[in-house]
Amino acid sequence: MSPSNLCEPKKNELHYQIGHFLAEDHFQQLSRLMNDHSVAKGSHLFWEGEPAEHLFFVKKGKIRITKSTDDGKDLILFYLQEGDFFGEFASYAPVQYSYDAVAVQNSEIGVIQQKELEQLISESGEFALQFIKWMSLMQRTTESKFRDLILYGKKGALASTLIRLTNSYGEPVEDGIYIRLKLSNSDLANMIGTSRESVNRMLAAFKEEGIIGYEKGHIVVRELSSLKRVVRCPDCPAEICRI
Repeated sequence: MSPSNLCEPKKNELHYQIGHFLAEDHFQQLSRLMNDHSVAKGSHLFWEGEPAEHLFFVKKGKIRITKSTDDGKDLILFYLQEGDFFGEFASYAPVQYSYDAVAVQNSEIGVIQQKELEQLISESGEFALQFIKWMSLMQRTTESKFRDLILYGKKGALASTLIRLTNSYGEPVEDGIYIRLKLSNSDLANMIGTSRESVNRMLAAFKEEGIIGYEKGHIVVRELSSLKRVVRCPDCPAEICRI
């Protein structure tokens, strides 16, 4: 097995990003509102609890979104990459960020003021409609993640996470699907709200059953159908079933 360009994730071809929903001229309008910022690896774009006055577009790099739990643990909600748009979308009252955002690579970010986006939405009904459709897809993605965690326990949550990783960072190879995003067992544990030891045991069981394998520290999913059986996979569109 010799997948190419192992160091960087393959450009995502799924149609879930804001650029897939906006017409070209509308995306250019959005782009003109962006102020470019360089964010060093390990730096926070914002912290949970800060006033949510800006939205963010990933031009280059990777951003991790985490949520603090009541017992002080960090739950990883998303790994965002080039083309992703995120932030808290204000309603009738000022809001605060409900999660942290930290760069896991040196990244280039387009920053938009909340009030400027609101003005753009108010001026163009067509832009607003396209934006709402994209927001609806984001909501369905989040709901599907929590559904798997709640309904199928830790094993189901891990199986679901591996399935989503194949959609977001998977590359077909001779013996399965190579996950290009390298994650530690602690990262996986934080993605499903459990301990590293529990993830160690579940991954060891999956490996023993031939469901997964490893290649230079990266996970290779060898029996995707077995993971889907764990969560009784409804075969959601790949645009929803992603990290």
